[in-house]
Amino acid sequence: MSILVYTENWDGKFKKLSYELVSYAAAIAKQIGTSVTAISIGNVSDEELKSLGNYGANKVLNLADEKYKSLDNKAISSAVSSAATAEDASVVIFAHTNLGKAIAPRVSVKLNAGLVSGVTALPVSYDPFVVKKKVFTGKAFANVKIDTAVKVITFSQNSFEIIESDNNAAVETYSPSVDDANFSTTVKETNKVTGQVLLSDAEIVVSGGRGMKSGDNWVGLEEMADLLGAGLACSRPVSDEGWRSHGEHVGQTGKIIAPNLYFAFGISGAIQHLGGVSSSKVIVAINKDAEAPIFEAADYGIIGDVNKVIPQLIEGIKEM
Repeated sequence: MSILVYTENWDGKFKKLSYELVSYAAAIAKQIGTSVTAISIGNVSDEELKSLGNYGANKVLNLADEKYKSLDNKAISSAVSSAATAEDASVVIFAHTNLGKAIAPRVSVKLNAGLVSGVTALPVSYDPFVVKKKVFTGKAFANVKIDTAVKVITFSQNSFEIIESDNNAAVETYSPSVDDANFSTTVKETNKVTGQVLLSDAEIVVSGGRGMKSGDNWVGLEEMADLLGAGLACSRPVSDEGWRSHGEHVGQTGKIIAPNLYFAFGISGAIQHLGGVSSSKVIVAINKDAEAPIFEAADYGIIGDVNKVIPQLIEGIKEM
């Protein structure tokens, strides 16, 4: 019996998210007295693969077949399911990312396993197996019991601390037998965003709402984000007005993010918006309306005109 964790890589490198996931899996394994096997799909160096051992992985399955470059959900789910069976995994863990949320349900079906998405903490109990997740757009928590022999979960980013260990992970080449019919996606062209921090990766996010009054007023937020190495985001009304790209829209109907620090400038705090940012570790709200709902969710608040506060924050950041 083991814990299997699917570790995503970006251009052959693991990020904090992957190490957090392995640390989480290792904590569960310690509680139930088993080991952690990580599976990596893609062209990743041995040194990078071995780094997963520093966070609790005992074994790393390396699947470097070029056929998987298309990131076809059917093919990846088949490979992960085969690994779960081979490793006798009782728990299979994915990150609560777009890829993880796409693969986990397929794996759940293949393994006849119960699935809980968006888990935010270590299991409440192990027998029965009960996990905790946010519900009602982050306004409440639910404890969900999984009765099946194999459990599949997706784990929310920034919900567990990274714990380093002295494990020396054994790296093994993995070549599952996956039917060619599963490789139905063909990638003809890849266009990647460069020169800016992706919201899904950002530790800090600077976001603006309708209170910014105009898309022309984003210059200050852009400068602040550049100084902090932060991602830029906006509320839905802003993207609907065309002030900013829909790719920057965060909220229940946009991107779901969980940075360490989230700045909300001129955002009222509608429940749809908070549903996408409530997992942020620290929320700083700036709004001239003292009764704005955003202040109920914020850890720190500034009541004032955003266009007067932003220059002062920029100066403070420069001094630091």
